[in-house]
Amino acid sequence: MKKSMYLVLVIFTVFTSCKNKEKANNATTQEVNKQPNIIFIYADDLGYGDVSAYGATEFSTPNMDKLANGGVKFTNGYATSATCSPSRYALLTGMYPWRNKKAKILEGSAPLIIDTEQKTLPKILKSQGYKTGIVGKWHLGLGDGDVNWNGHISPGPNEVGFDYSYIMAATQDRVPTVYIKNGFVENLDPNDPIEVSYSKNFEGEPTGTKNPELLKMIGDPQHSNSINNGVPRIGYMKGGTSAKWIDEDMADTFLVKAQNYIKEQKNNPFFLYYALQQPHVPRTPHSRFVGTSGMGPRGDVIIEADWCIGELLKTLETEGLLENTLIVLSSDNGPVLDDGYADNAVEKLGKHKPWGELRGGKYSLLEAGTRVPFVTYWKGTIEPQVSNALVSQVDLLASLSELVDADVPNTDSQNLMDVFLGKTNNGRENLIIEATSRTAFRQGNWVLIPPYKGPAVNKIKKIETGNSKEFQLYNLKEDIGQETNLAKTNPTKLQEMINKFEAIRGTSYNDTQEPVFK
Repeated sequence: MKKSMYLVLVIFTVFTSCKNKEKANNATTQEVNKQPNIIFIYADDLGYGDVSAYGATEFSTPNMDKLANGGVKFTNGYATSATCSPSRYALLTGMYPWRNKKAKILEGSAPLIIDTEQKTLPKILKSQGYKTGIVGKWHLGLGDGDVNWNGHISPGPNEVGFDYSYIMAATQDRVPTVYIKNGFVENLDPNDPIEVSYSKNFEGEPTGTKNPELLKMIGDPQHSNSINNGVPRIGYMKGGTSAKWIDEDMADTFLVKAQNYIKEQKNNPFFLYYALQQPHVPRTPHSRFVGTSGMGPRGDVIIEADWCIGELLKTLETEGLLENTLIVLSSDNGPVLDDGYADNAVEKLGKHKPWGELRGGKYSLLEAGTRVPFVTYWKGTIEPQVSNALVSQVDLLASLSELVDADVPNTDSQNLMDVFLGKTNNGRENLIIEATSRTAFRQGNWVLIPPYKGPAVNKIKKIETGNSKEFQLYNLKEDIGQETNLAKTNPTKLQEMINKFEAIRGTSYNDTQEPVFK
């Protein structure tokens, strides 16, 4: 009798212990699932004035406006660089791109510029139980410099922290013109292998220069190499016919992949880096959006991008995730109109000002090069407001580390989580910005641009570079359009700015060659 009672007691104890462990595990899982989902929506070449919430009047961007008017709309939000690869490097690593000499505009076959041992935002989030994914433009290099496009392409996004990646290697105007899923070219026929070169064409392959009859879009000399889908590109490509993308379907393709990722990961805390290709060239809107802006392809693809954002938000609502998802909307750099293809972006601009009230644009050290739309949105958590706090995309790594209770790494990134959540307006004190290897300095309301050689205006892009033989000093509070250089009339402030800038950047900041615009 005693033995049987003892046996029952043991069984009951074991059963209870297992049930308690199961409850504890479920509680742990539930606790992890309370972590907010995080989505970066990263536009490509979207200017400060390209969003109606930021002042655009000639067309409407209702879904970007929904985020801007329902969250924190930053008026002093910056990309780190006026070009794409450097900005993307800073976004994921929390490091100023000028610290890495390889963080420049990359060819489509360039090697990965993020060290696989380096701490990155997706790695940090993974350490806290997040699933991590990227959909869209990558342009941070792939492989080690000798990519075999017909096998496993590594290292790449998956080696720097992303569980899932569905990307294009570089930009829409560069070869290879294929989608890459988790390191493998999608829909590749092994009997039609891919070859890529950025130095010379493959024998017998048509180009935009020699075969204009095959084109539906005219490119400048740089954009007149291999042809895919009637569009000439930068670089040369042979093979991979079944894997090549159709440009007009790209927005839909990336959107569906992003939506599917959300649906698949809805029971886990997840991070999605949704890197739009719009409005970068070549501007190829789907037929549904052709003519919707009245400004030609550039305006039409902005409308298309806004629609994509709206569809993504609908997915979050349908899946019941919107109130537990922090969304960051921004752009990798400022706007450019004529950037390689004849698409009437200048001729059809009308009254629209992609740069808003700022001066400059993509490639420029002036404000419109790096000051971009910057929004944080979290339904039910962030109160709608406009913030003039100085913030940068480089700060997202430290801030999100704080949000998910991870150790904040020692980088250039600053923990501004309370600023991004709209709890305070106290942003960073200063910021170094970059454009094609040149750097400038913002401190408070002041901005310093050192002297650089090279033209003051790029005649092809029709953008002011910010170059001058003399120091430039502007008070942005009183002169947001940077019309009055105060360097000579305020030498005390000039020297103060130089001293602070050099304390961070060093004294060799102007030992650079003339800027390259590609």
